[in-house]
Amino acid sequence: MSKQITIDKEQVKEQFIHAMNFRHATKVYDKNRKISDEDFNYILEAGRLSPSSLGSEPWKFLVIQDPVLRKKLEPVASGAVEKLKTASHFVIILARKNVRYDSEYLLNHMKTVQYFPEDKLETISEQYKLFQKGKNILDNSRTLNDWSAKQTYIALGNMLTAAAMIGIDSTPMEGFQSEHLDALLEKEGLLENGSYSTSVLAAFGYRKEDPKRGKTRKPLDEIVDWI
Repeated sequence: MSKQITIDKEQVKEQFIHAMNFRHATKVYDKNRKISDEDFNYILEAGRLSPSSLGSEPWKFLVIQDPVLRKKLEPVASGAVEKLKTASHFVIILARKNVRYDSEYLLNHMKTVQYFPEDKLETISEQYKLFQKGKNILDNSRTLNDWSAKQTYIALGNMLTAAAMIGIDSTPMEGFQSEHLDALLEKEGLLENGSYSTSVLAAFGYRKEDPKRGKTRKPLDEIVDWI
C-alpha cells in the first residue's frame, strides 16, 4: 500500500506559480555555470516518470555534452546554435518510430516493464489495436511516428517545469532539419538502427541575463470556457 503524502497545498501552489513565472525561453546561457549531476538527474527523472499513451514510453533522451558532437549539430539545428555553445546541458528527445500494438517493442514493454500476465497479452494487444485504429494511428508510418512524438512533448513539459521549480532555465526548440539531423545521429550510432527519430530539442542551464520584461500571457477568461 502506498504511503499518504502530506503536503502544504498553498505553499506548493505558490511555489509552482512562482516557477512558471520564472521560466522563460532562455536565449543565451551563462556558459560558466553548470548544472550539478544531482539536479540534472532530477530533471531526467521528471521525464522518465511522465505519462504516455498506453504507458508506452516511446522516447529516449540523448544528453549531448560532447563539445565535438555539439559542433557537428550546429549546421543542422540552426535554431539551437547559441544554446549548443552555451547551455550547461543539451538534450535531444527522440520518438520511437514503431509502437504499433503488435510491434516487438510494445509487446516486450508490456511483459517486462508493465508486467502484464502472459495469458492477458493477446487480449490487451487487441484492445490496443482497436484504440490505435480508432485514432487513425495505423494509417501509415507518419501517423504512427506523429503519435509517438506527441508523447515526447509530455515528457518535455515535465522536464521544463521540474527545472523551473529549482531555478534552472530551459529552452524547448524545433529549429532543426529533421532529415539531416536524423542522418547525423544515425551516423553517430544514436538512433538504434533507425528505431528512433528526432522529436524535439531542449537546452538547460542558467540564464546569462534576465528577460527585459516579465511573463506575458492572455488572461484566463480568454482561454477558458466553463460549460
